[in-house]
Amino acid sequence: MEYFPAPLEKLVEQFARLPGIGNKSAQRLAFHVLGLPVGEAEEFAQAILDAKKNVTCCPVCQNFTAGGLCPICASPKRDGAIICVVADPRDVAAIERSREYNGHYHVLHGVISPMNHVGPDDLSIKSLVERVAKGEVQEVIMATNPDTEGEATAMYIARILRPFEVRVTRLAYGIPVGGHLEFADDATLMRALEGRRDI
Repeated sequence: MEYFPAPLEKLVEQFARLPGIGNKSAQRLAFHVLGLPVGEAEEFAQAILDAKKNVTCCPVCQNFTAGGLCPICASPKRDGAIICVVADPRDVAAIERSREYNGHYHVLHGVISPMNHVGPDDLSIKSLVERVAKGEVQEVIMATNPDTEGEATAMYIARILRPFEVRVTRLAYGIPVGGHLEFADDATLMRALEGRRDI
């Protein structure tokens, strides 16, 4: 039984298809959009269409850009000898917020996940190997998530980069700032101990 008019039901369905959006949240978003003035609703719809039409992948790092090189690859101030490999463009934004990294990136657009039928050929690994093969890169930092798929992806890439004699490192991880040891699991504590450094 439909509770809403068909166009509203369709709008709710479209919002519900977004990741992390359940039916109630989809209804809330749909009602919000319906409450917008026509001009704002048109701007919202146009922003979606413009992003879909104009956002592409950087030909070097595969990060999102509005055409041509992304601002990071185009910047002469960035260190081209270091590449930080991430799974998703959102990870670039997260690392950039720290303001501690000044190298380049490479976005894989996913991780190796046999359960989801994602293999190495489905990711932008080939273009990473081509970048490293040029000989200008000295270090590749693997910054994939510390879960099963992220670890498998990092290990796979480290293995295929071994012939190039480039340094391959992994982001350190362990006890989060503000965390408590009593709540940390065994694997996290083990990684924290392995990654300890001088102070």
